[in-house]
Amino acid sequence: MKGFYGEFGGQFVPETLIPALDELEEAFERFKKDLVALRELDELLRTYAGRPTPITYCRNFSEKYGVKLYLKREDLLHTGAHKINNTLGQAYLTKYMGKKRVIAETGAGQHGVATATVSALMGLECTIYMGLVDAQRQRMNVERMKLLGAEVVVVEEGSQTLKDAINSALRDWVTNVKTTHYLIGSVVGPYPFPEIVAYFQSVIGFEARKQCLEIGFLPDVVVACVGGGSNAIGIFRGFLEDDVVLVGVEAGGFGDRLGEHASTLSFGKLGVLHGNYSYLLYDDNGQVVDVHSISAGLDYPGVGPEHAYLKEAGRVIYTRVYDDEVLFAVRELARLEGIIPALESAHAISYVIRESENLRGKRVLVNLSGRGDKDLSIILGRLS
Repeated sequence: MKGFYGEFGGQFVPETLIPALDELEEAFERFKKDLVALRELDELLRTYAGRPTPITYCRNFSEKYGVKLYLKREDLLHTGAHKINNTLGQAYLTKYMGKKRVIAETGAGQHGVATATVSALMGLECTIYMGLVDAQRQRMNVERMKLLGAEVVVVEEGSQTLKDAINSALRDWVTNVKTTHYLIGSVVGPYPFPEIVAYFQSVIGFEARKQCLEIGFLPDVVVACVGGGSNAIGIFRGFLEDDVVLVGVEAGGFGDRLGEHASTLSFGKLGVLHGNYSYLLYDDNGQVVDVHSISAGLDYPGVGPEHAYLKEAGRVIYTRVYDDEVLFAVRELARLEGIIPALESAHAISYVIRESENLRGKRVLVNLSGRGDKDLSIILGRLS
């Protein structure tokens, strides 16, 4: 069914937004067939963002844990994370539709920085919504967005995190839909947003698959962290047709009770959030709950509908790791390989450490979706 991944997805939005979603879908379908536009985007990804990103073999880590660990280095991209893949694509799509303003939500701030960056590059007016809690723990990214010329709106309602930033961005879009494109940052929201973001992020997976084959192998296991799920879908799409185990790692926080984690696929129930039908975390009264993760980018009570489908289909294994395990993984990768990962990406590294006995001798490819600069105050505060 159009707009769905199995039973998941859809367009659960006010009727006034349907024409805008139809317009966006039509422009997206035209864009994918426009060879000139695709070449121009590819050139920007290469000369501005820094693609292709390398694959790094972690020799010291591998010797210690008995796992052949490879990293897909999205942390080396301009702005420091995979988010630039999607924002470049959607900013180009915005101009393709003749619109001059973009809005975006952000949790860890990396999507906000990437949106502000491409808006400056392409001459677009830019407004970023960010929850107060996230703005306080990611202050450096707030200042980066402002320096790049974006208006940063701090959201002080609800849990003051990513969920509430999305709510505010959606309200803005409803009001200004004729002139504004909502440059959503993850594979969530009403269709076609999950498909658009997955399409622009799938460069990670297809590029990684080609690079692995050039080295001489396909990985046995591919691992990525999952919040909304864009970096994970990005790398998984390159390997869906291969005999490769795919693992998505959620934020286990500090416990398994509601409010202590953001493990939507581990503990969630089916429902509608932000315009799509998927798994989400809500209480017995049907109220979406506040969630917790040490990483602002995974602090979301829902998950993209394609992930829900891949879970139900049994194609991807979804699990969780806890905050303390994540901090240990940050320190291990830093001291063994000289690479400080973002807290989000460290969830995937943490899984490899925890499962190292079961993964012994296997080639494991981790999507290192971002670098840890933005998280240093959190990391150092917790480690001390």
